[in-house]
Amino acid sequence: MDEVHRAYFKGRVQTADPLSLVRLLYDNALQSVKTAREMLQARDIAARSDAISKASDCLCLLTDSLSLEEGGEISSNLLALYGYMQNRLLQANLNQTDDPLAEVQSLLTTLHSAWAELADAESGMDRLQDVSVASRT
Repeated sequence: MDEVHRAYFKGRVQTADPLSLVRLLYDNALQSVKTAREMLQARDIAARSDAISKASDCLCLLTDSLSLEEGGEISSNLLALYGYMQNRLLQANLNQTDDPLAEVQSLLTTLHSAWAELADAESGMDRLQDVSVASRT
């Protein structure tokens, strides 16, 4: 990652709300898995391992962000799913196979879409509240 891209990303992280941070982590995890799959096909072991490590790091951060007390069953289910994906990434790295990476990519794509819908719904609610406040003044 070049310095300009790194600075841009750092700015996005520092100014993001919690929901946007989760989306950034999903974006990066998903991109890392895609890169790992490409590097597996290219037989670039070092780059594949690096990409899998980045995806794993994102899953660790997502795991750390969970609040089991406040999130209840959803947080518990996500905790189990993140652990499962971590295990699949480990299997992909050790066995140098694509199937676990494809599975993790599919799971991350589904989760990413769900969080995007949540963010869009929240944004819509914010706009609705802004219109409601504006119409009262």
